[in-house]
Amino acid sequence: MDLSKLGWNDYFQAFAREYDGQDYIIARVSCQLKKRYVVLWEGGEMEAVILGRFRYQAESMADFPVVGDWVLIKKEKGSEKAIIHHILPRKTKISRDTGTRKGRRHISDEQVIVANVDIIFLVAALNEELNYRRLERYLTLIWDSGAKPVLILNKADLIETHQQIVEDINDIALGVPIHVTSAHLNQNVDELKSYIKEGQTIALLGSSGVGKSTLINRIIGKEKFKVLDTSSDPSKGRHTTTHRELVVLEQGGILIDNPGMRSVQLWDGESGLSQSFEDIEQLAVHCRFNDCKHKTEPGCAVIEALTQGEVSQERYESYLKLQQELEYRERKENWRTRHNTKRRWKSITKEIRRMKKNK
Repeated sequence: MDLSKLGWNDYFQAFAREYDGQDYIIARVSCQLKKRYVVLWEGGEMEAVILGRFRYQAESMADFPVVGDWVLIKKEKGSEKAIIHHILPRKTKISRDTGTRKGRRHISDEQVIVANVDIIFLVAALNEELNYRRLERYLTLIWDSGAKPVLILNKADLIETHQQIVEDINDIALGVPIHVTSAHLNQNVDELKSYIKEGQTIALLGSSGVGKSTLINRIIGKEKFKVLDTSSDPSKGRHTTTHRELVVLEQGGILIDNPGMRSVQLWDGESGLSQSFEDIEQLAVHCRFNDCKHKTEPGCAVIEALTQGEVSQERYESYLKLQQELEYRERKENWRTRHNTKRRWKSITKEIRRMKKNK
């Protein structure tokens, strides 16, 4: 298997040079199942586990391998399994906040969903559950990842017309290509094949039951992923994908299927927020105060545009809500940094005292 067909390029090669001469095998994580992984390398496919130090040195969930990662492995003696020794720096990553509890405190933790993706197909269903505010949240997540979003409005066979919906979404998905498809009837799916190129990685993202697995099956031309029959209500899909998996296409390109996301909690979405709400950010440049919160400040250009109807009330409130979420997460992260620093110095002091005592 040619590594370039798996997405290997000069970016990763530059980081891999550090390990030249150490007999590592370059591989890419294609599947993660609890504590074990499946990796692809020049020799094909192999099961792998992480080196023990990962568990002891990891300070966050983000320190563990995920689907899409490029890793350095060594074959385990007397076994067909490999051991993952290193993760190469990620070019892009889709991250979300998965809070954990430390006593009474709620601590932020970064969960990397998938890594090293070039394009993300954001899939939404054209039914009564289509939520513009949720799309804004997804787009903020995607823009912040470093990948390029492509919006797919699937299940077009469930509605008579979609023109007005596309016009409305164009106002919130600024600069994002939009495709209207019906994976069930295989309508307009061929349009998506133009994004598939050798060595380029595309991940599908969206809520459960929007038809991501069916879309992949249509694109690759065979039933790669299991699809369940819909419920009695045809507008409501059924959750079928239970784990992330990277698929190398025969015609070139890489696709990654993802389980539906029940919650979309932003991690470090400041840059993503600026791109998702570029219209509001451009207005904010003209506010009287540089630190304007766009609430009650005099001379606020955003409030003025809201009053004039240039920005909808719903989009304005969505912007403020996401902005407040990011500020809250940053406060939690700052507490965690202080806590980890204090714990580290406490450990160092304890070791120094032990050494002095043994002299």
